[in-house]
Amino acid sequence: MMSPADGTLASPPHDAASAAASAAAASFAALLGKLDYLGAHDIESIRQAYRFADEAHLGQLRKNGDPYITHPIAVAAQCAEWKLDAQALMAALMHDAIEDCGVTKQELVERFGAPVAELVDGLTKLERLEFSSREQNQAESFRKMLLAMAKDVRVILIKLADRTHNMRTMGDMPRSKWQRISTETLEIYAPIAHRLGLNFTYRELQDLSFRFLHPWRYEVLAKALERARSRRKDLIARVQRELEDAFAAHGMPVRILGREKTLYSVYRKMDSKHLSFAQVTDIYGFRIVVPELTDCYTGLGLLHQLYKPLPGKFRDYVAIPKLNGYQSLHTTLVGPFGTNIEFQLRTHSMDVVAESGVAAHWLYKANEPGSDTSQRLGTQWLQSLLDIQQETHDASEFWDHIKIDLFPDAVYVFTPKSKILALPRGATLVDFAYAIHSDVGHHAVGGRINGEQRPLRAELSNGDVVEVITDDKAEPNPAWLSFVKTGRARSKIRHHLKAIAQEKSLELGERMLGQALRSEGIAQLPAEDGEHAAVWDKLLRFTGSKNRAELLSDIGMGRRIASMVGKKLAVLLAETGLKPDAVLISRERYDTGREETLSQGVVTLDGSEGMSVQYAPCCRPIPGDRIVGYLGRGEGLVVHAEDCPTARRLRGRDAERFIEVEWADEPVRSFDTTVVVTVTNGKGVLARVASAIATAEADITHVDMGEDPAQTATDIRFSVAVRDRQHLADVLRSLKRTPSVIKAQRYKATPKP
Repeated sequence: MMSPADGTLASPPHDAASAAASAAAASFAALLGKLDYLGAHDIESIRQAYRFADEAHLGQLRKNGDPYITHPIAVAAQCAEWKLDAQALMAALMHDAIEDCGVTKQELVERFGAPVAELVDGLTKLERLEFSSREQNQAESFRKMLLAMAKDVRVILIKLADRTHNMRTMGDMPRSKWQRISTETLEIYAPIAHRLGLNFTYRELQDLSFRFLHPWRYEVLAKALERARSRRKDLIARVQRELEDAFAAHGMPVRILGREKTLYSVYRKMDSKHLSFAQVTDIYGFRIVVPELTDCYTGLGLLHQLYKPLPGKFRDYVAIPKLNGYQSLHTTLVGPFGTNIEFQLRTHSMDVVAESGVAAHWLYKANEPGSDTSQRLGTQWLQSLLDIQQETHDASEFWDHIKIDLFPDAVYVFTPKSKILALPRGATLVDFAYAIHSDVGHHAVGGRINGEQRPLRAELSNGDVVEVITDDKAEPNPAWLSFVKTGRARSKIRHHLKAIAQEKSLELGERMLGQALRSEGIAQLPAEDGEHAAVWDKLLRFTGSKNRAELLSDIGMGRRIASMVGKKLAVLLAETGLKPDAVLISRERYDTGREETLSQGVVTLDGSEGMSVQYAPCCRPIPGDRIVGYLGRGEGLVVHAEDCPTARRLRGRDAERFIEVEWADEPVRSFDTTVVVTVTNGKGVLARVASAIATAEADITHVDMGEDPAQTATDIRFSVAVRDRQHLADVLRSLKRTPSVIKAQRYKATPKP
């Protein structure tokens, strides 16, 4: 049923004996022996599912010539090892029925019930023809699988059993497929198994992927490990004997198991640290399973009396479990002949959870203190998938968020009330804030780490006590996306920014369409309901928009031109009998003296527009400058200074996308602009210049001194926040009065040739 797990990569010859073995494997009897934990009714239901699957796959063969049904039986057998329930085993037997045999989900519902059908559907890939690329198809398939798994963890357990058997029999597949399938297993399925605490499956998937990705390296390492194993046989036997004597003398019954690094973990350590095989010293270790939780710490004391511990090599994952629920005490000791040996101490229930993770829910009903905590830690990631899905509708973006969480080298931090939170290494104050609650993250403005004020991008370390400072008026900053580490924080920030951008662009679009309509002689936008509902329906069909909000948002984001939509709306309103006002047309369209293509009414700017309006970084306009607005495609409204070279170039190419804009009488915030100060080099010059800017009540947001070595005279470029041109003039006067300042002027972009 399963290909051998040794170093042989070729499939065995298919003779009469192997054909007989295949026939035996294809029978229900091969699975029946593993179902002794189930009742007669459940076994009969599984038998019915087997008959259905056998009939559905009739005539289908695997690459090695075996009947296809051997694969579903092998998958179900692995699920039975985890003691999964009858529904899961039925789904395992039929997991390819929808995809490969033309069976419908409705048929499964009618014959085996909705729960089994949902499990099978969660395991079914989507049709490739629905997507524009293989990558998009794969991302959507994984999203479907992961969301089904978040609702029912049995989905991923069956999927991992399926992938494990496929990897065990990979030798029968064409070599051309080894690279793609093994890479996918190593990058996706093995990390998911680890994230859910399925460590035995995690290690096997890694080794099998390594075996088919790098066959030659695998063979060389396997032989080297075998030689090392025979050389250290006496050492292992001696340590085993000394451990048994020490624990027997203390009267503590224990189970001592040898532990050996997997080939892939040895290879990864050699590769990452540039070591030879002989330099990898921690290949062997021991796992000690003790009766009670307190025996873990008693056993640790016995070990430290027997051998000397290595400083800094002790980890307590019992008091603070890993993210996937794993619990053990780890210590590295100097054994006989100066050999470093790692020891792990854990109880029987911890051992089951360590090897089987979330599957331990079915495999073992733990009654020990802390077992519920470890199960909760092991499954809380599943719930986070649903949270991320609510904010992320694009499959590729969803998968990007999930991949962040698949390698959780964790740090453990505390809230001020001593609650422990586990976060990925490199996590920041923002990640911590979102881990507490979305509202805390949205309104975070700073924080304290161990009582010390720190910025939001500050990274957290093990044992930190973290407090978040919030402000009800604060909102997420797009810059946070450059340093957050958790998928939850990233998806929450993106969702909030999209919602704000949608809201702001809708407001701007409504103003722009209203002003465009005034240019056509109609004083205001008609209401969406009542007598004008039909007008809006026709307009939406004309533009292809789903609803009024989408149309207005598209106008605000520059995806549609307000004047064109306004003209069509005016025509539709005229058909209902609403005639244009000639006086209004004259005042709106021609009084400004501008060409009609530039007239969509005047948009007034006061700095409160949010992300739907951008102030061009090339010219950095400030109140008092003459300005123009450019409707970038999908960028919203971009405001340029009228004499900006970039704006002139754009106007020559896209004149119809420019609209008239003007400053409000009282802008509500400061605006950034750039000042170039030429100074004579000397001690304290930068401090004096900064003081002069502060004296003029302007804030410095950035300083650039260039990369060239300091000369007698040097240009320093400051980004300063000012209220308007008058305020900028005050800043420049203050700078020119400062000793050592040769010249101070506003930076103007030069036109590109």
